[in-house]
Amino acid sequence: MRRLFWLAMGVTIGALVVRRLSRAAEKLTPQGIAGQLADGLRELAEAIGDFGADVRAAAAAREDELRAGTGLDAPLPDRSQVELPRRGAHAADN
Repeated sequence: MRRLFWLAMGVTIGALVVRRLSRAAEKLTPQGIAGQLADGLRELAEAIGDFGADVRAAAAAREDELRAGTGLDAPLPDRSQVELPRRGAHAADN
């Protein structure tokens, strides 16, 4: 009974080792390396896209803050009510 247990244990461990080595060897093939490189580039592109979206959102929020703080979005005054200072030769006529 003990021998059968150890035989089964050895076969199981051997099968697991062979599977792990096969996976590792497949990663070292040109197709495996190309797949890993493609996955890495895809993740990098997603990270850059996420970063760009975050930057655009932060810039838009800051622009809104600046517009509110400076009054750039306020309605323009009526031109008939605004008196502009005169300059040049006609300024002395007033």
